[in-house]
Parts: sequence; structure tokens; C-alpha cells
Amino acid sequence: MDERELIARVRTGDGAAERLLYDAHVDRVYRLAYRMAGDDELAREFTQDTFVRAFERLGSFRGEAKLSTWLHAIATSVVLNGLRKVKRLRRETDLEDAGGVAAGRRDAEPDLKQRLARAIDNLPEGYRAVFVMHDVEGYTHQEIGNALDIETGTSKAQLSRARAKLREALADFAGEWVS
Repeated sequence: MDERELIARVRTGDGAAERLLYDAHVDRVYRLAYRMAGDDELAREFTQDTFVRAFERLGSFRGEAKLSTWLHAIATSVVLNGLRKVKRLRRETDLEDAGGVAAGRRDAEPDLKQRLARAIDNLPEGYRAVFVMHDVEGYTHQEIGNALDIETGTSKAQLSRARAKLREALADFAGEWVS
């Protein structure tokens, strides 16, 4: 059964078709949510919220874009809005866990993955969304533009700025490992 038939069946209230549509797209939506949020629990919540919103609005899906692009636009919106809500709480928690300023030379940080994840998390929301969608998930700038409702050129510019900020954030780390 093709996707158009599934969508038509979901619109009539067919729960089995809804499940098939969900199963076909849940992994990719979760990966996008996880990479944008950087937290499994939040990503699961955002994924669930994405599908709730998508199934509520499936009647307005016109089919001009692929369903996956439409779902990812919803997911991006859900994640960005959700992160705004939890950002204040995270800041407060991070400040409580922060230590004092250490004197002397900083030790080399052994885990590049953690450092990179933090650098990505610190990108402005628009830059982070474009970076994750393009460099991590493999979307084209045209698909990103459609999903985020921005121009293709804006997507390219935000990706360039995101990469520059990541290079800047990781520059001192890279110097520690040069032989």
C-alpha cells in the first residue's frame, strides 16, 4: 500500500493505517529530535508530540511536499518550541553544577564527542536546526527550506555560520591534539 492510500485511510480514522504511517517515519523523526535536543527523554517526548500534532493536522496536508518533509517541519517546530521551554530550567541546573574557575592550564579534554555535542547544543536554534538537518541527517538545502519555511540561500548561510561557530568553539581543542 502506498503512502497516499495510508494517508487517506488515516483521515477516515483507520488506526492500523495510522500505526503503519507512524512506524514508517518514527525513527527518522526521533533521530532529528535527538540530534536537535541532545537528550533521549526530550527526543522521545518531542517525537510523540510531533506525531500527535501531525495526525491532528493530517487533514490539512496537501501533498505538495513529501510526507517526510512535512513531518520534519512539524518536528523541527515542536523541538524548537520545546527547547525554548526547557532552556531556562537547563540554564539553572547548569549553573548549580558549575564549578569555580580553575587556575593554571586546562587539561586536554579526552572526549571529542562530548565537546562537539556541547558546541552543537550552544549554536543558535536556527543554525543548529540547519546544521543537524544538513550535515547529520543529509537533507538538501531545498528540503530544509521547505521544512523550516526559509529560503534556500538562508539555509546555506545558516549552515556556513554554524560551521564557523563550531570551528571557533573547537579550535582550542584541535590544537591540543596536533602532533
